[in-house]
Amino acid sequence: YQEHPAMSRVQLALNVGDIDAAVDHYTRLFGTEPAKRKPGYANFAIADPPLKLVLFENPGEAATLNHLGTEMATPEEVTATARRVTEAGIDAPVDEADTCCYAVQDKAWTTDPDGLRWEIYTVLEDADEFGSGGLGADDDVCCAGDTAGSCG
Repeated sequence: YQEHPAMSRVQLALNVGDIDAAVDHYTRLFGTEPAKRKPGYANFAIADPPLKLVLFENPGEAATLNHLGTEMATPEEVTATARRVTEAGIDAPVDEADTCCYAVQDKAWTTDPDGLRWEIYTVLEDADEFGSGGLGADDDVCCAGDTAGSCG
């Protein structure tokens, strides 16, 4: 776990049918262990290429892509990016100290014209619970991997 990454990086969040098989595959593919591993959930902080890969165990989900995002280094970067996006005419309200994906995060959600969800976020600290998914996030976005039922 790295409290603040050295740079912003793209996040790719995937629905997977078998979390153990997916973790094994991506560990071998990127040559690194998960940065965080919980029941039905894993994330990788990959240095090269700079990528935050998030896996949600969600057997039977028709779509492999859960959502995309941009992990920022600081809360100020989240706020500045959300402000710029909002000024450009895209709704991106900031939700501070939201618990999602076993972390407390400042974040903003946007939706593209085809309905693809984008998350702009920074991790403030680890959390013991999966969480709610955040402001404006449908339960099937962040909480797709909520095998424990903690997302409500």
